[in-house]
Amino acid sequence: MNPDFSLNCPLPVEGDLVRLAHGGGGRAMQGLLERTFFPAFGGPPPGLRHDASVLELGGARLAFTTDSYVVRPYFFPGGDIGSLAVHGTVNDLAMAGARPLYLSCGFILEEGLPLEDLRRIVASMAAAAAQAGVEVVTGDTKVVDRGKGDGIYLNTAGVGLVEPGIRWHPGRVQPGDAVLVSGDLGRHGMAIMACREGLEFETRLESDSAPLWGLVEALIRAGVEIRCLRDLTRGGLTSALVEIAEAAGVRITLEEGAIPVLEEVRGACELLGLDPMAVANEGRLVAFVAPGDATRALEIMLGDPLGQGAARIGQVQAGPAAGVAIRTRLGTLRPVDMLNGEQLPRIC
Repeated sequence: MNPDFSLNCPLPVEGDLVRLAHGGGGRAMQGLLERTFFPAFGGPPPGLRHDASVLELGGARLAFTTDSYVVRPYFFPGGDIGSLAVHGTVNDLAMAGARPLYLSCGFILEEGLPLEDLRRIVASMAAAAAQAGVEVVTGDTKVVDRGKGDGIYLNTAGVGLVEPGIRWHPGRVQPGDAVLVSGDLGRHGMAIMACREGLEFETRLESDSAPLWGLVEALIRAGVEIRCLRDLTRGGLTSALVEIAEAAGVRITLEEGAIPVLEEVRGACELLGLDPMAVANEGRLVAFVAPGDATRALEIMLGDPLGQGAARIGQVQAGPAAGVAIRTRLGTLRPVDMLNGEQLPRIC
């Protein structure tokens, strides 16, 4: 059994030291995985790395994933750390084609956390779990000294049942495949930043945090030939595409004008010097589908409440070198690479 540490490790590296910054998808993260975790615990080949490990058990195929949540502030427009933890975990399972079933949750509480805040977070988790159709079946609670925990941290693990016949992973992506996203990008990260920094916009930005299994199941039931799915959390669309392109050994070409970004998000990113493609989302996915199924897949997404802003944004091509490029509105090609660190700290 090869554990999958590919997406859920919290710290990047710099030189031979763990840098005390806030990690996510990026080159530094890959370095930490390759140099520290994979040698100790093993790991699947790049083409098989996914958001969850798929395990064979008594004839059934189970998906298993874990993640930790340190978002600040822990209440934000459109959600809180409790609902975020549920959504993030069930979405990792869904990306492996697994129906989410059970969750665990570990609470790290700082001495002095208002009991009312804890009750509100627990209630939010319960509501999110009910909405996602999962049960929280086990957990743990620890209290740390005042000043040592920033209020509350959460760790969740999830188990799901992989649908029959599904074997999605980056290695299945091939030239000709269409690249689709399920909605507008960057809203979660910008909602957190606006709340944290007291920024005001004409329209109140809210996180896109949501459970995606219903949308994924609709694609499965329609028989869409899916090669790979990835939710666009830390590192956003950029990190997801670069990881998949390098794992599959393909080129991905995007069309800048097709990438959906709300004007409020675009304006906020320009103000702060950020790239919306690299800002985290918590209710968005990228789908690689066979070219003949691209139109049908997009129609299904657009017909789902969580796919209202879906768009076809690019195509997979053969080499000569693996990577991602974006065709600008001027018609030029610009290379896209993941960052060495995270643009925005503590957003999930």
